[in-house]
Amino acid sequence: MLKADLSGKKALVTGASSGIGKAIASLLAECGATVAVNHLQEDVRGPATVEALNKRGFQALSTPGDVSSVDSAESMVSNAIDGLGGLDILINNAGTAATTEPIPFENLEMITEERWQQILHTNVIGPFRCSRMATSTLKERKGCIVNTASIAGIGNAGSSIAYSNSKAAIISQTRCLARALAPEIRVNAVAPGLTRTAWTDPWNNEGKQVSIEASLLKRMVEPEDIAQGMLFLVVNPAITGQTIVIDNGRLPT
Repeated sequence: MLKADLSGKKALVTGASSGIGKAIASLLAECGATVAVNHLQEDVRGPATVEALNKRGFQALSTPGDVSSVDSAESMVSNAIDGLGGLDILINNAGTAATTEPIPFENLEMITEERWQQILHTNVIGPFRCSRMATSTLKERKGCIVNTASIAGIGNAGSSIAYSNSKAAIISQTRCLARALAPEIRVNAVAPGLTRTAWTDPWNNEGKQVSIEASLLKRMVEPEDIAQGMLFLVVNPAITGQTIVIDNGRLPT
């Protein structure tokens, strides 16, 4: 497993109360970084994650806020930077599918205006808001940004048309911000395949098995797999503007 010495580094992870966000927040803390754990105000899993990390002797703090809201996102990033005393690493992980189970692409009626707005404001505009707010501090400290994309954004079927579009947009945003913020800030993304999370756990097992069988390694992606990919992007000084796919070698379906 990849490990690194991040002693003295300050990190903010959005959507860090569970799944991929919790996994990368935990890994960064284990590597010595002080981590701001972002979560929705009402999500009790966020403070529980912070408490668990601090009990293990790591350094973590709670930074509630909703990245889909401009005021909430901006105040959250500002509070995180103040609480951390700076920022070296921004992990834009918060996202939503705006559905509890996948919506077939042909079912256009279920892709409502409300779903579009929720997905775009959280998955596309939200990361941009956080990145923009963090730019000044990240430039000072020669920091980096890592976004959570998805294989749904590069041609594989996702949980809906709107979700797939949003992840394609975040891959484009990654490239655009890498160009805009170079050379001081590196910007990259990880594109996970089907990952075992609280969101995917209730999904139909038959549907998940189709995805597993379509992968070369015949397994689901684990949150820790994605965290390892994110850490690689955090510590590698020669990579920017890239999206790394972590999907167990899934073939197009």
